[in-house]
Amino acid sequence: MASSIPTYAFLLAFFATLISLFFITSLPKQKFKNGKNLPPGPKTLPIIDNLYMLGQLPHRSLSNLAKKYGSIMSIRLGNVPTIVVSSPEAAKLFLETHDVVFASRPKLQFADYVSYGNKGLVFAPYGSYWRTVRKWCTLQLLSSSKVELFERIRRREVESLADQINRVRSGKWPSGGS
Repeated sequence: MASSIPTYAFLLAFFATLISLFFITSLPKQKFKNGKNLPPGPKTLPIIDNLYMLGQLPHRSLSNLAKKYGSIMSIRLGNVPTIVVSSPEAAKLFLETHDVVFASRPKLQFADYVSYGNKGLVFAPYGSYWRTVRKWCTLQLLSSSKVELFERIRRREVESLADQINRVRSGKWPSGGS
Protein backbone atom coordinates (compact mmCIF):
# COMPACT_ATOMS: atom_id res chain seq x y z
CA MET A 1 0.00 0.00 0.00
CA ALA A 2 2.87 2.37 0.81
CA SER A 3 4.42 1.96 -2.66
CA SER A 4 1.19 2.93 -4.41
CA ILE A 5 1.11 6.43 -2.87
CA PRO A 6 4.15 7.68 -4.87
CA THR A 7 2.64 6.11 -7.98
CA TYR A 8 -0.62 8.01 -7.47
CA ALA A 9 1.30 11.21 -6.75
CA PHE A 10 3.28 10.74 -9.97
CA LEU A 11 0.11 10.08 -12.00
CA LEU A 12 -1.59 13.10 -10.46
CA ALA A 13 1.39 15.34 -11.31
CA PHE A 14 1.55 13.89 -14.84
CA PHE A 15 -2.12 14.56 -15.55
CA ALA A 16 -1.95 18.02 -14.01
CA THR A 17 0.95 18.81 -16.34
CA LEU A 18 -0.97 17.53 -19.37
CA ILE A 19 -4.04 19.58 -18.48
CA SER A 20 -1.99 22.74 -17.94
CA LEU A 21 -0.20 22.20 -21.27
CA PHE A 22 -3.58 21.84 -22.97
CA PHE A 23 -4.76 25.15 -21.53
CA ILE A 24 -1.51 26.90 -22.39
CA THR A 25 -1.65 25.77 -26.03
CA SER A 26 -5.30 26.75 -26.37
CA LEU A 27 -4.68 30.37 -25.37
CA PRO A 28 -5.94 33.08 -27.76
CA LYS A 29 -3.97 34.20 -30.81
CA GLN A 30 -0.38 35.29 -30.12
CA LYS A 31 0.43 38.98 -30.20
CA PHE A 32 3.52 41.09 -30.65
CA LYS A 33 4.90 42.95 -27.64
CA ASN A 34 3.11 46.10 -28.81
CA GLY A 35 -0.25 44.28 -28.81
CA LYS A 36 -0.75 43.92 -32.57
CA ASN A 37 -1.96 40.58 -33.90
CA LEU A 38 0.39 38.26 -35.71
CA PRO A 39 -0.46 36.92 -39.18
CA PRO A 40 -2.09 33.48 -39.26
CA GLY A 41 0.11 30.48 -38.65
CA PRO A 42 0.18 26.91 -37.35
CA LYS A 43 -0.45 26.05 -33.72
CA THR A 44 2.61 25.71 -31.54
CA LEU A 45 3.79 23.14 -29.04
CA PRO A 46 5.14 24.20 -25.66
CA ILE A 47 8.90 24.87 -25.50
CA ILE A 48 9.77 23.77 -29.07
CA ASP A 49 6.95 25.77 -30.66
CA ASN A 50 7.03 25.23 -34.47
CA LEU A 51 10.57 23.86 -34.77
CA TYR A 52 9.27 20.32 -35.21
CA MET A 53 7.49 21.36 -38.43
CA LEU A 54 10.66 22.36 -40.29
CA GLY A 55 11.91 18.81 -40.88
CA GLN A 56 14.89 17.83 -43.07
CA LEU A 57 14.09 20.34 -45.84
CA PRO A 58 12.92 23.55 -44.14
CA HIS A 59 12.33 25.43 -47.40
CA ARG A 60 9.87 22.78 -48.57
CA SER A 61 8.17 22.62 -45.19
CA LEU A 62 7.73 26.40 -45.21
CA SER A 63 6.39 26.22 -48.77
CA ASN A 64 3.79 23.66 -47.73
CA LEU A 65 2.82 25.78 -44.73
CA ALA A 66 2.50 28.85 -46.99
CA LYS A 67 0.01 26.97 -49.18
CA LYS A 68 -2.13 26.41 -46.11
CA TYR A 69 -1.73 29.72 -44.22
CA GLY A 70 -0.98 32.21 -47.00
CA SER A 71 2.07 34.02 -48.30
CA ILE A 72 2.54 35.94 -45.03
CA MET A 73 2.42 33.73 -41.95
CA SER A 74 3.82 33.65 -38.45
CA ILE A 75 5.65 30.80 -36.80
CA ARG A 76 7.59 30.57 -33.57
CA LEU A 77 11.16 29.29 -33.75
CA GLY A 78 11.93 28.42 -30.18
CA ASN A 79 10.61 31.41 -28.27
CA VAL A 80 11.07 33.89 -31.13
CA PRO A 81 8.02 34.99 -33.12
CA THR A 82 8.99 34.93 -36.81
CA ILE A 83 7.12 36.23 -39.84
CA VAL A 84 7.64 34.19 -43.01
CA VAL A 85 7.06 35.93 -46.35
CA SER A 86 6.87 33.65 -49.39
CA SER A 87 5.57 35.79 -52.24
CA PRO A 88 7.61 38.28 -54.29
CA GLU A 89 5.00 41.02 -53.91
CA ALA A 90 4.91 40.75 -50.12
CA ALA A 91 8.71 40.53 -49.96
CA LYS A 92 8.96 43.72 -52.00
CA LEU A 93 6.58 45.42 -49.57
CA PHE A 94 8.72 44.29 -46.61
CA LEU A 95 12.13 44.96 -48.16
CA GLU A 96 11.51 48.20 -50.03
CA THR A 97 8.58 50.01 -48.46
CA HIS A 98 9.06 49.12 -44.79
CA ASP A 99 12.78 48.28 -44.80
CA VAL A 100 13.72 50.50 -41.84
CA VAL A 101 11.15 48.82 -39.60
CA PHE A 102 12.57 45.35 -40.30
CA ALA A 103 16.25 46.31 -40.54
CA SER A 104 17.11 46.09 -36.86
CA ARG A 105 18.17 42.93 -35.08
CA PRO A 106 16.53 41.54 -31.96
CA LYS A 107 18.14 42.57 -28.68
CA LEU A 108 19.86 39.48 -27.33
CA GLN A 109 21.46 39.29 -23.92
CA PHE A 110 24.43 37.21 -25.05
CA ALA A 111 25.19 39.81 -27.73
CA ASP A 112 25.84 42.34 -24.94
CA TYR A 113 28.64 40.11 -23.65
CA VAL A 114 30.03 38.96 -27.00
CA SER A 115 30.15 42.36 -28.70
CA TYR A 116 30.75 44.67 -25.71
CA GLY A 117 27.27 46.08 -25.44
CA ASN A 118 26.14 45.54 -29.06
CA LYS A 119 28.99 47.67 -30.41
CA GLY A 120 30.02 45.24 -33.17
CA LEU A 121 28.76 45.38 -36.73
CA VAL A 122 26.82 42.13 -36.45
CA PHE A 123 24.76 42.84 -33.31
CA ALA A 124 24.46 46.63 -33.38
CA PRO A 125 20.90 47.92 -33.80
CA TYR A 126 20.15 49.70 -37.05
CA GLY A 127 20.81 53.41 -36.81
CA SER A 128 23.49 56.04 -37.27
CA TYR A 129 26.08 54.06 -35.26
CA TRP A 130 25.56 50.92 -37.38
CA ARG A 131 25.76 52.93 -40.63
CA THR A 132 29.02 54.56 -39.47
CA VAL A 133 30.59 51.22 -38.51
CA ARG A 134 29.50 49.67 -41.80
CA LYS A 135 30.97 52.57 -43.78
CA TRP A 136 34.23 52.34 -41.83
CA CYS A 137 34.47 48.57 -42.45
CA THR A 138 33.76 49.02 -46.14
CA LEU A 139 36.31 51.80 -46.61
CA GLN A 140 39.08 50.67 -44.25
CA LEU A 141 38.86 46.86 -44.11
CA LEU A 142 37.14 45.66 -47.26
CA SER A 143 38.49 48.05 -49.90
CA SER A 144 40.33 46.34 -52.76
CA SER A 145 43.70 47.78 -51.70
CA LYS A 146 43.31 46.43 -48.12
CA VAL A 147 42.15 43.04 -49.35
CA GLU A 148 45.21 42.79 -51.62
CA LEU A 149 47.47 44.01 -48.81
CA PHE A 150 46.42 41.17 -46.49
CA GLU A 151 46.41 38.42 -49.15
CA ARG A 152 49.73 36.91 -47.96
CA ILE A 153 48.52 36.78 -44.35
CA ARG A 154 45.21 35.16 -45.35
CA ARG A 155 47.02 32.60 -47.50
CA ARG A 156 49.47 31.76 -44.68
CA GLU A 157 46.61 31.36 -42.17
CA VAL A 158 44.64 29.09 -44.52
CA GLU A 159 47.73 26.94 -45.10
CA SER A 160 48.32 26.74 -41.33
CA LEU A 161 44.70 25.67 -40.79
CA ALA A 162 44.98 23.03 -43.52
CA ASP A 163 48.21 21.70 -41.93
CA GLN A 164 46.52 21.43 -38.53
CA ILE A 165 43.56 19.58 -40.05
CA ASN A 166 45.92 17.16 -41.82
CA ARG A 167 47.83 16.51 -38.56
CA VAL A 168 44.59 15.77 -36.73
CA ARG A 169 43.38 13.44 -39.50
CA SER A 170 46.70 11.56 -39.60
CA GLY A 171 46.88 11.22 -35.80
CA LYS A 172 50.07 13.28 -35.43
CA TRP A 173 48.46 15.92 -33.22
CA PRO A 174 50.49 16.42 -30.01
CA SER A 175 48.68 14.88 -27.05
CA GLY A 176 50.04 17.14 -24.30
CA GLY A 177 48.71 20.64 -24.86
CA SER A 178 47.93 22.90 -27.77
